[in-house]
Amino acid sequence: MANIKHLGMLSCLTLVLSAAAADARTEQHTFDVRSGGTLELNTDRGRIEVATDSGSKVRCEVRIEGSQADRFSVDFSQQGDRVRVDGDYDGKSLWGWGGNHPKVEFLITVPRRFNLDLRTSGGSIKIADLDGEVSAKTSGGSLRLGNIRGTVLGKTSGGSIELQGSEGDADLSTSGGSIRIGDVDGRVLASTSGGSIVIAQARGTVEAETSGGSIRVDEVQGDISASTSGGSVTAYISQQPAGDCRLTTSGGHVQVYLAPGIAVDLDARASGGKVQSDFEVRGGQATKTSLSGEIGGGGPKLYLRSSGGGVSIERR
Repeated sequence: MANIKHLGMLSCLTLVLSAAAADARTEQHTFDVRSGGTLELNTDRGRIEVATDSGSKVRCEVRIEGSQADRFSVDFSQQGDRVRVDGDYDGKSLWGWGGNHPKVEFLITVPRRFNLDLRTSGGSIKIADLDGEVSAKTSGGSLRLGNIRGTVLGKTSGGSIELQGSEGDADLSTSGGSIRIGDVDGRVLASTSGGSIVIAQARGTVEAETSGGSIRVDEVQGDISASTSGGSVTAYISQQPAGDCRLTTSGGHVQVYLAPGIAVDLDARASGGKVQSDFEVRGGQATKTSLSGEIGGGGPKLYLRSSGGGVSIERR
């Protein structure tokens, strides 16, 4: 009897291990490429993580787990130095979409100098330092991007965005999360429907907009437009702007720092506080809640509005 019971337990264990193996698989492919090529990845679901090295290969590892792992297919193709990866999930049934969706991860290594075009309908995207252009889009997850020596386009419908830096223009938007950007050697576009925006340095123009958070720009060397419906706005303009600058909030304070020698035409108003300036303002009007006129002899317009706090223009 003991031997029979022992054999029964071994049979059950074998069945469990077999089921687990059937619910998980890994697909791996390697492609020979030259630096400067492009990786295109388009998937119905899955987290994407891209690393870089000094080699000349694209290495793809796809991990698929879950009871419906067999319903997720991956197709790999190559044309010259362009590699394409497509992930397709056939998760439909007679009763609609099932709830036990597979867990999918794309772990990819590319040469340091490479371009990326990544799209996922459900998962986060993480990219290491890269010399190339990046387009990263997800319908549900965060974006974590390293130092990119090229232009960056990042969009998510539900998550935060972090970009350590780029040597080209950066266009980042999310429908529900914060945005944090390091040094950008170009134009910055940043928009979110529900979170704060922080930009360390932009050597071009800045356009930042949020419906529910504060905006802070530690340094901008070009024109700036920043608006929020629920937070403060703080910016340091370190060089003479070529065009008009506009900073507005419906629920906070507006604080602008100007470097010596900046020349603008000031138009500042505060519905919920005072307007104060470290600079002499000439040829305009001054009240407790408004201030207009020339700073440094005048120039492009500096338009400041606060409906829920004060406005201050400070020297740095």
